[in-house]
Amino acid sequence: MKVKYIILCLLLTLSLPSWGQRVKDIASIQGIRSNHLVGYGLVVGLDGTGDTELFTKQSFKNMLNQLGVTIPPTVVPNIKNVAAVSLHAELPAFAKPGQKIDVTISSLGNAKSLRGGSLLLAPLKGADGNVYAVAQGDLIVGGFSAEGADGSKITVNLPVVGRIPNGAMIERGVPSPFAQTDVLVFNLHQSDFTTARRLAEAINTAITPGSAVPVDATSVKVHVPVQIADKVALVSIIENLEVRPGETRARIVANSRTGTIVIGKHVTVGPAAVTHGNLIVTVTENIQVSQPEPLSLGVTAITPKSDVSVQQSDTRTFLVHATSLESIVRGINKTGAAPGDLMAILEALKQAGALNADLEII
Repeated sequence: MKVKYIILCLLLTLSLPSWGQRVKDIASIQGIRSNHLVGYGLVVGLDGTGDTELFTKQSFKNMLNQLGVTIPPTVVPNIKNVAAVSLHAELPAFAKPGQKIDVTISSLGNAKSLRGGSLLLAPLKGADGNVYAVAQGDLIVGGFSAEGADGSKITVNLPVVGRIPNGAMIERGVPSPFAQTDVLVFNLHQSDFTTARRLAEAINTAITPGSAVPVDATSVKVHVPVQIADKVALVSIIENLEVRPGETRARIVANSRTGTIVIGKHVTVGPAAVTHGNLIVTVTENIQVSQPEPLSLGVTAITPKSDVSVQQSDTRTFLVHATSLESIVRGINKTGAAPGDLMAILEALKQAGALNADLEII
């Protein structure tokens, strides 16, 4: 039985759209970005599904000491409703103190589930070690697990990962150069000289000639007013301009694990003759029983017998010559090739110089 494959012609990412795209969808302003936050905390109130790790017990004792409850150093609390967790969140650009952001909580130990737990006050730090937010609240866990007395267990989704919507309050913001600079740099999400030139032309046409200058295939420098109100109004106009991105290069992307093959619009194949066949080797093990003659002193003997057969599919040479995406897909469908065979054919065509495209196998 032949393995079926799917060829996805994703022209949205590999070819030129016939319509324009907003600047905010294809570019971002340099220096305006979010920042990663990470933290450590304790989740309490679990129904016996907490962890038994030593660092969890130490963290629990330290928390009680800070709250005025002293536990002797030699006493190790036996707790089952507490779990040590890691926290991570994204601090958006221009975030101000008092605003709230979502937090994701993940178990660090051998906790069975975080369902029904509450996160106690935990700081969230940036890469510089400063605290930018504090998190606390009840967890929302999408998964659950159940275990029987005989050891049988069922788990749905991940019960050791949860979220707290608006669970962290921002304590400090990250300084941004937006208010002080008179030059903004728009960086394209996909580098392309044509797109950078068209972006500069669109800005110069909509605002002032000469205000935008393309720097390279990624960046476009724009001169803006120093006054913050005028600068915000100007950026609002620029990010809503429509720009037609340049055509991307001809490319074929093949995923060897899933068998997915993506072919760009501008891929062409020069004249080439291709022969590709499969060799199938089958090994069958049979058991033979040998009975002794009547009234003899022999014993029954069992001997294995191996049958090896080699079968080669009926392969023929076919001509490949395609100048459009439709003809390439039509020719591939006629061959009936499996994903692995198709990737081998494409690689051989590339080595022979007949494939006019970049071949990327992931």
